[in-house]
Amino acid sequence: MAKMTLEDLRKLRDERKKDLNRRDVEGKNVQIIVGMGTCGIAAGAKSTFDAILAAVDEFHLDKDVVIRQTGCMGLCYVEPTVEVAMPGMPATIYGKVDAAVAREIVQKHVVEKTLVENHIFDRPAADIIQK
Repeated sequence: MAKMTLEDLRKLRDERKKDLNRRDVEGKNVQIIVGMGTCGIAAGAKSTFDAILAAVDEFHLDKDVVIRQTGCMGLCYVEPTVEVAMPGMPATIYGKVDAAVAREIVQKHVVEKTLVENHIFDRPAADIIQK
């Protein structure tokens, strides 16, 4: 492995600080949660997660948005799934979210405060689940 220069080290430090700030929840009022259970990962949730990170950076939302991972949301048939919770908007679960739809969710739901209608799904109602 080649030796790192001082400039390389500074760049690496800045990247790591940015990663840590992204995980900090203090003062952030928007949550984007990506289903990263085995079903989600098999359906492409990693590229969805990466696209959300890129879109949040593109729209300079990193000070307001926290991006999290969760296990299976119970909607395996529409994986990858993404839940968005923010003030002034209903908590919404989107399904069949590829990289393009992930960017659209950030732009329309988070920035423009409109729903991405053709990808909205929800958890099964509690009264129809058999025990």
